[in-house]
Amino acid sequence: MLDQAARDPVPEHPGGQALELAVPPHDHEVPTWDEFSSGWQLGIYQDPVLCGILAGAILGLLGVFVVLRRAVFVTAAISQSAGLGVVLAFALQIHGNLAVPPVLGALVLALLATSLLALRAERTFFARERVVGFCYIAASAAAVLVGDRIAQEAHDVAAILFGAAVLVRPEDLLLVGSVALGSAALVAVSYRGLVFAGFDPEGARVHGLPVGLIELGLWLLVAITVSVTTRAIGALPVFAFAVLPALGALALVRRLGHALIAAAALGAISGGAGYVLAFFLQFPVGAAQAALAVAIFVAAVAGARLLRRG
Repeated sequence: MLDQAARDPVPEHPGGQALELAVPPHDHEVPTWDEFSSGWQLGIYQDPVLCGILAGAILGLLGVFVVLRRAVFVTAAISQSAGLGVVLAFALQIHGNLAVPPVLGALVLALLATSLLALRAERTFFARERVVGFCYIAASAAAVLVGDRIAQEAHDVAAILFGAAVLVRPEDLLLVGSVALGSAALVAVSYRGLVFAGFDPEGARVHGLPVGLIELGLWLLVAITVSVTTRAIGALPVFAFAVLPALGALALVRRLGHALIAAAALGAISGGAGYVLAFFLQFPVGAAQAALAVAIFVAAVAGARLLRRG
């Protein structure tokens, strides 16, 4: 929880200033708006809130294409694989004296899982959902087992697996922002091809579109985005942002273009407001962000039903 960090040594801001206001000072005191405002002015909360907004927005946007392809659990397998990559990077640094950046480990494992999931069923002798289940379980189990052997980084491992982004490093925010902008630009450029290949792949092939290449490009984009955001905010909120905002947006609006905008907005709200909610209610950040995404999805579905009845 946020208040657990108060018992740990106080980290330092990149500029050298101690982060005394990063968490409530006492376990049983309710945080106040003045405390949050003071921390915001010091720049303590700006980076994690902005990171949550950016991650939620781009994952919500990409999630629309994932949901329409009925492959929501693919993102779960990829995010868990990215988490395993981070844990392995920590293990190599501690036991192998190899300076492997955690984001590189996340990217490599995410791309490996994506390449396995992109194989056709006749090549793997298994349907895609079976491969997804295998990747998810294998990555989750391996991450826990390897994490058990690196006690020095136990807090970081738990943050990656379950999401506890109390503080976000400036380099992580910069990377998430760059990937978010780049992914959004690529989606805008290839929008018609993504839609055509997703809704009518046979028709797209008849018109000469490289459907296989488009699908591979989409999943590579998802893998890169998931790996970078998993390193920053954890696997749990990443999976939530990649599924729930898209489901809520598709329930609310009919047109796909509007659904993309709505999903990005719902994801951004879940990521930013979820952090603020975690601060005041003293909940784990990743769980609070995921729970808010759940609540927004339920509200969107209820609102859609009311609108249709009206």
